[in-house]
Amino acid sequence: MNHPKELVIRLTEQEDGPHLARWLNDPEILIWYPMCNEREIEDSVRIWLGYCKIKSTFTALWNNEPCGMAVMYIQPFKKLAHQCLFAIIVSKEYRNRGVGKALIEELMKIAKENFKIEIFHLEVYQDNPAINLYRRLGFKEFGYQEHFIKEMGKYRGKIFMQREL
Repeated sequence: MNHPKELVIRLTEQEDGPHLARWLNDPEILIWYPMCNEREIEDSVRIWLGYCKIKSTFTALWNNEPCGMAVMYIQPFKKLAHQCLFAIIVSKEYRNRGVGKALIEELMKIAKENFKIEIFHLEVYQDNPAINLYRRLGFKEFGYQEHFIKEMGKYRGKIFMQREL
């Protein structure tokens, strides 16, 4: 993978949790995730870090500073083990520097080599600017849920995207 020399991708460690919590507590980032309060964010961080045990979550470091994370929700059921949902978060200060692209490329490599994943998929709100990155990386839309989330009386849709590995 060709990332900027300042960028390193490594396995996530439990100590990375506070960074994830801080990013999710930022209202400009939280709008792209379904959590809405501190307890839900804490649960999400706990679940995300739970994937450290199977080595399916990664942290991006820019000059040794955590700047993004990604997780593969590996399926425990044999019939579903060929496919995988993933999630990604990049600190707003590090966007448009190749961090998200590097994280997703690393995930796809590990998904295929270590977990034998054949189909990689994601769920993204309809107006999320990251959709352009996903398309550039070869993800295609395969579904749409019009009334996925209701915030302050307004519905937002969710796009389902996937890519074969």
